[in-house]
Amino acid sequence: MKIAIIGAGISGLTAAYYLARDGHEIEIFEQESYAAMQCSYANGAQISVSNSEVWTTWSNVWKAIKWLGKKDAPLLIRPSLNPDKIIWLLKFLYHTANNDYAKNTVETIRLGIESRILLDQLVKDEHIQYDEKKKGILHIYSNPKYFKKALDVKEMYEGNGCEWQPITSLTDIVSIEPGLKYKTDICGSIYTSSDWTGDIHKFCIELADVLSSKYGVRFRFNDYIDWQQAEQIFKSYDRVVIAAGVGSKDLGEAVGETIRVYPVKGYSITIELEDSLSSSSAPQVSLLDDEAKIVCSRLGQRLRIAGTAEFDGYNVDIRRNRIEPLLKWTHNNFPDINTHNYSSWACLRPMTPNMMPIVRPSRNPKYYFHTGHGHLGWTLAAKTAKLLAEQIKGNNNVTK
Repeated sequence: MKIAIIGAGISGLTAAYYLARDGHEIEIFEQESYAAMQCSYANGAQISVSNSEVWTTWSNVWKAIKWLGKKDAPLLIRPSLNPDKIIWLLKFLYHTANNDYAKNTVETIRLGIESRILLDQLVKDEHIQYDEKKKGILHIYSNPKYFKKALDVKEMYEGNGCEWQPITSLTDIVSIEPGLKYKTDICGSIYTSSDWTGDIHKFCIELADVLSSKYGVRFRFNDYIDWQQAEQIFKSYDRVVIAAGVGSKDLGEAVGETIRVYPVKGYSITIELEDSLSSSSAPQVSLLDDEAKIVCSRLGQRLRIAGTAEFDGYNVDIRRNRIEPLLKWTHNNFPDINTHNYSSWACLRPMTPNMMPIVRPSRNPKYYFHTGHGHLGWTLAAKTAKLLAEQIKGNNNVTK
């Protein structure tokens, strides 16, 4: 079949990969000049099954209320009467009250484990280089209450196939990551050696080259879809995959679907490790500070620090008071790292109210959705893309 894909981020590119391998003719529409220029540009770099817990818990609701108005809060909801935000938050509260947390977390763990296997195989098959570092992810805790919560979910993770190794000895923690020698307030950690990290942007750029040169995928960059003319634009295609991140909401409405994705802004800084002291002091093992909601990943001679979540509509401004916590966290935990040369970035992550990705056909069988991965797009995209390809293959006898 001839298939159009809207979006050349991690969701669109992985969908193109599995569909092209099935023998379909693929054309990708992307409004940017290059692949992976929005949420697939500078994320936290973690392929992190160990970060699968969905956010729909009352403890997270109380934290968000407590943090209202605090400009440097890990989770910041900026007050407004935006209808989309209000409806999304009400839906989030519904899933919280409905106790969807355990069911959806287990499903996310399952998807993440299968996605890691698929991603690893894709990288080997296509010889992709992307600053991969397979040294696991170390969750660190300075607050005993947060560490106890991590211990409470051990059975859920391990019972569904994800390694979840508690470590209480500071000596043992520092032996895993010597760069933590200055962080003496750690009361415990969780280590998942089977998770890993890599530069999503490099991965996407190399995958785009593979798609073009090996699988004949065509790219139409700088091509913004005018959905008033969509029927004419896609007349010659058998299927259309909407993988446009936060843009999927409006595109969904154009084909008669309500897609509950809302932009949750995430920030990151990328520090250039220019001197030998900075390079030797920067951690090799990826870290996740659960209380601060900050992750840290080594990408060659760069260090990526990412975190915070901000509900502020479609605003893409990089706010200094959201960057400062990332710099402060770096200075406090790794004082030998020189941060004079760093770049800042922000993106709008497409979140659903139940924190689960949307992978399904629309009511119009010509259109499919591959979106809503939120902060776990890098972790889940390979598996959900494979599921999408299987759905299209199973429905290939449906008339367009």
